[in-house]
Amino acid sequence: MLTPILIVVAIFALYLVNSIKILRDYERAVIFRFGRALTPPKGPGIIAVFRPMDQMVRISLRQEVLEVPAQDVITRDNVTLKVNAVVTLYVVDPNAAAIKVANYVYQTSQFAQTTLRSVLGEVELDELLSHRDKLNLKIQTIIDQRTEPFGVKVISVEVKQVDLPEQMLRAMAKQAEAAREARAKVLHSQGEFDAAQKLVDAAALLATQPLTLQLRYLQTLTEIGVEKNTTIVFPLPIELMQMLNKLTPASMPPKSASDNS
Repeated sequence: MLTPILIVVAIFALYLVNSIKILRDYERAVIFRFGRALTPPKGPGIIAVFRPMDQMVRISLRQEVLEVPAQDVITRDNVTLKVNAVVTLYVVDPNAAAIKVANYVYQTSQFAQTTLRSVLGEVELDELLSHRDKLNLKIQTIIDQRTEPFGVKVISVEVKQVDLPEQMLRAMAKQAEAAREARAKVLHSQGEFDAAQKLVDAAALLATQPLTLQLRYLQTLTEIGVEKNTTIVFPLPIELMQMLNKLTPASMPPKSASDNS
C-alpha cells in the first residue's frame, strides 16, 4: 500500500524539481500559461514553470551586434558600390519581442538591409564618404522607429565598409593628384610673386642711395674672389651704356644728296 504512495510522491517531487528554472541577471522569461502570456515577464533568479500548462521563452536583454551583409547600392550620381554595416541592438520589452515577431534579430536584419539601400541610394558618393556620421544617425533613427513596435531598441548603426569599383578608385586617385598639383602651382606662383615684390622693394631702396649699388658690386666681387677661378668680372655701370646709346646716333654724319647720287 505504501509503495504506490511513495511512487506518486517521488514523481511529484521530480515534477517540482523539473519546474524550477534559474534565470541569469540579463535574462527574462515570457511565460505562456494555457497559451496566454503572463505579464510582467519573470526573472531574474528562480522561477517555477509548471508544464504542460506553462511554456517559457527566454529573452536576453544584452546588447547584440548584427552584421548587415554587403548590399549593392546605386548612389544618386549613378555609382555602383557594395556597402555593409553593423547594427547594435537590445530588447527593451521581452513580451513584445516574444509575441509580435517570430525572430526579432532576423526582422531587424531585414529592416537594416532595406533601409541601408534606400538611404544610401539618395545621396551622392562624395556625401557618403565625407558625411558618414550623419548617414549613420539617419539610418539608426529609421530602423529604430520600425523596430520599436516589437520591443527592440537600435542604439547605433555604423557603415562598416564601402567597396568602390576599380575604375572609380583610379579616377579618385587622379582627382586627388590633380588637386595636389593645383595647390603646388598656386604655392609656387605665390612664392614667385613674393620674390618679385621683394625685388621691387629692394630696387626702390637702392634707387634712393646710388652708392649702395657700388657697394653691392664690391660685395659680389668679394664673393666671386673667394672661389679659385680664372673669371674676371668687370662691373659696367648701366648709366654708361645708356649714355653711349644716346651719343652713337648723334656722332654719325648725315648723308648728303650727292652721296646718294
